[in-house]
Amino acid sequence: MDRMLYLAMSGASQTMLAQSVNSNNLANATTTGFKADLEQFRSMPVYGQGMPSRVYAMSERPATDFTPGTLNTTGRDLDMAIRGEGWIAVQGADGAEAYTRAGDLRVDANGILTTGAGHAVIGNNGGPIVVPPAESIEIGADGLVSIRPVGQAANALAEVDRIKLVNPDSTTLTKGEDGLMRLKEEGIVPADAAVQLVSGALEGSNVSSVEAMVKMIELQRSYEMQVKMMNTAKENDAALSSIMQLA
Repeated sequence: MDRMLYLAMSGASQTMLAQSVNSNNLANATTTGFKADLEQFRSMPVYGQGMPSRVYAMSERPATDFTPGTLNTTGRDLDMAIRGEGWIAVQGADGAEAYTRAGDLRVDANGILTTGAGHAVIGNNGGPIVVPPAESIEIGADGLVSIRPVGQAANALAEVDRIKLVNPDSTTLTKGEDGLMRLKEEGIVPADAAVQLVSGALEGSNVSSVEAMVKMIELQRSYEMQVKMMNTAKENDAALSSIMQLA
């Protein structure tokens, strides 16, 4: 009886964790450049003294779905999308280099080029890109950031820096709680000149709202089934106790 109860209890607990992963994906169905988290269940033996006679259910996030999202044309000069494979290098909250496909760029009050989430964009020089006061800003397909200085003619462009674009093997990346990708092992990825940008467009989330909603229903039904199993175990235990009393 305790085996049945333990398995159902762990299954319900892990189903709730899986539901939180799926809910996070659904909440980011419209987030620029978001990559969905994958999740799966598996049975794990409980090791201890003697033979492993118990198992429990475990939910895990084995990987991230790196499928590109749909490109949406915005017409905004500082909106940039990656053409094909590749990533934009940014500075995380911890100051370390990280990678994103969210190209909703802007210049903050300090003149630093950032993403919409506030992460500073890293240039090929290794530090955040600082944009001087300018009449206009242009970003080329190769990531070259140019400005027209204040008071200068339309053809007087000055190069500021080049956005660091990288293309690491997806198997070497892991996603942090901030949604940014980082290398599983310490280090930084070198710039890749083959990565190209598309101006005036943004990459949407690769989360399918319909699939996420269907998954949410499946997980809810799985949770309810696990709770019913626990109730059944309780009822069976009560019935067995009654039989023992009669004996």
